[in-house]
Amino acid sequence: MLEADSLTKDYPGGVRALDSLDLKVPPGEVFCLLGPNGAGKTTTVNLFLGFVEPTAGRALVCGVDSRLDPLAARRKLAYIPENVMLYGKLTGLENLRYFSDLATGYRLDRGELLVLLDRAGFPVEEADRPVSGYSKGMRQKVGIAVALAKRAEALLLDEPTSGLDPLAANEFARLIETLRGEGMAILMVTHDLFLAQQCGVRVGIMRSGRLVRTLETVATDHLGLERAYLEASRVAEAS
Repeated sequence: MLEADSLTKDYPGGVRALDSLDLKVPPGEVFCLLGPNGAGKTTTVNLFLGFVEPTAGRALVCGVDSRLDPLAARRKLAYIPENVMLYGKLTGLENLRYFSDLATGYRLDRGELLVLLDRAGFPVEEADRPVSGYSKGMRQKVGIAVALAKRAEALLLDEPTSGLDPLAANEFARLIETLRGEGMAILMVTHDLFLAQQCGVRVGIMRSGRLVRTLETVATDHLGLERAYLEASRVAEAS
C-alpha cells in the first residue's frame, strides 16, 4: 500500500508544492494523478521515494515511513520515470542482471532473467542486443522487469507513456493492468486522460499542491473525466 498522511512540502521563498495530501492506494489498485505542471504530482512521487523530505505529514510505503527509513521503503517499491535510464552499451539482459543484483542482493540465472523480461512484455529475442538500439517502450519494459525481479509491492510511474506511439502506449496499459491483477499498488502521474481512464481504478485531480477531486473510473467515461478535470481546475483557481 501507498499512503500519504497530511503530506506537505514547502520550498524556500514560501512555495508550497504540496498541501496536506491524504491518499491511499491499496494493493491491486491503480491510482492516477492528473493535473497541470506544478500541481504537485512529481513532488508526491519524490516524497514516496525519499528523494526529498516532507515539511509535514508522512509518505508510507507498505507501512514504512519513507523519511525515517528510505532504504526500507525503496526495497518495497519500484520507480519507472518518464525516461528509464539504462546503460546503452550493455544488452537488455545485462542491464536487468545488473539492476536486479543491486535490488535483491542475489544473482538470477539467464533463464530466470528471460522469464522476467517475458512477463514484462519484452521481446526476449532482443534481450542480447545493446540497449542503445532499443525504443523507449522496450526500455520501460526492462524497468518493469527490474520491478518484478525485486518483487516490488508498489510501483510509482511518472508520465510512463509520454512519447510512446499509440500501439506501445496500449501495450504498456495492458501490462499495468496485469500488474494490478497481481496485487501491486500503483500510483501513476500522467497528463493523459485516456490513459488514466483506461488504467486507473481511481483518478485524482491536483491543482496548486492540493488534491481537489477524486473519481472512480467505472462511474465516468473519458468525456466525464475531461469535464471533471476542467471543472476542478476552475474551482481551484477561484479558491
